[in-house]
Amino acid sequence: MKIAVCPGSFDPVTLGHIDIIERAAELFDKVIVVVMSNSTKHAVFSVDERVQLVRRCVKHNNIEVDTYSGLLVDYAKQKNAVAIVKGLRAMSDFDYEFQQALTNKSLLPQVETVFLTAKGENMFLSSSMVKEVCSLGGDISRFVPNEILEDVIKRCKGDIK
Repeated sequence: MKIAVCPGSFDPVTLGHIDIIERAAELFDKVIVVVMSNSTKHAVFSVDERVQLVRRCVKHNNIEVDTYSGLLVDYAKQKNAVAIVKGLRAMSDFDYEFQQALTNKSLLPQVETVFLTAKGENMFLSSSMVKEVCSLGGDISRFVPNEILEDVIKRCKGDIK
């Protein structure tokens, strides 16, 4: 069985994330979406909340959602993954992701990093942008899945904690 891990902070999960995850599910027997905590980012949703939000949005039977706080390569090894799937929006993404891929490859040579490019309509889309637009009263319905739209709006506007 070919297993891939698709890591991210997913705070919140966007339509761009879902596109990459679902496309990965077509390429691998099993995809594990790994919600990672990122100490450099201020999270709006807790890790557990992000796991639940992602679970509500994914449709393929071969997608699991999990969480992990250590080195990604350690998680990939534990799960017998053959690949780490990352989405790319722009060249600035590539520089950072390429550096990470080389580091991961040196730590765990048997795991490949697979880059999937974002669709044109998602090239600009990021969780940070969604949170900023929403907090300023903008319409984010084209950026996040309908299943979680109200949750994201309420949280970004400070209505729920």
